Amino acid sequence: MADPIHQFQIQKIVDFGAVNLPVFGRTELAITNSHIAMTVAFVLIVLFMQFVTSGAKVVPGRLQTAGESLFDMIDGVTDSIIGHEGRKYFPFVFTLFLLVLVMNLLGMFLSFTATSQLAVTATFAALTILLVIGIGFARNGLGFFKLFWPMSAPWYMRFPVGLIEFFSFLLRPITLALRLFGNMLGGHIALKIFAGFVVALGAGAIVGEGMGLWGLPVAALSMSMVVALTALEFLVAFLQAFVFAVLASIYLNDVVNLGHGH
Repeated sequence: MADPIHQFQIQKIVDFGAVNLPVFGRTELAITNSHIAMTVAFVLIVLFMQFVTSGAKVVPGRLQTAGESLFDMIDGVTDSIIGHEGRKYFPFVFTLFLLVLVMNLLGMFLSFTATSQLAVTATFAALTILLVIGIGFARNGLGFFKLFWPMSAPWYMRFPVGLIEFFSFLLRPITLALRLFGNMLGGHIALKIFAGFVVALGAGAIVGEGMGLWGLPVAALSMSMVVALTALEFLVAFLQAFVFAVLASIYLNDVVNLGHGH
């Protein structure tokens, strides 16, 4: 049975050799399967948005309807969570959503899933939290630290609760990165394992090895699991992108509407 972890390994496609960089030291430069997957996702998003926006009609076609549905969905998320200023941050949230969604979906067709790499999901999470911190200080100055000082709590509880809030804030990028990474990694491993059962038991039945013909019912059951897991993974691919967009909007709302509820 093929190694289920092999599909997540970074492989060099074009190797440019190693160079010495001032800060990073000796660094290998190469085009990898991860670069290609992310580039393909970017190109597909640009083409999709170009087709959706360039030929917009009063009566939309299927592609335009799909694009407008995604637009309206994320616009509704930012508007309902952040409020009247949500439109300012819609481009960032929408871009995050599309990148994560397309990378997730590409992983269902290619042998490599970019969002199954912790470095990729951690980059998205770091960009999100750095934007939140930047907006927090730009809008509130040192008042940004009010985010960690619960005024509604009794005075003797404010310091311990504030510490909890502070460490919870520090954990946000970690949970953002791990949630997406773990879901994509686990789902694809399960798919590969059950698909391996189908191939191994089916081949064993043909050549008369292993369980022999008794392996056919197990192979059939494994095949049904592959179909069910594939359908589930498509759903998870969409849900994880949506959850990432929702959480990014919640974190932005914390600093945009700091000190007054929305």
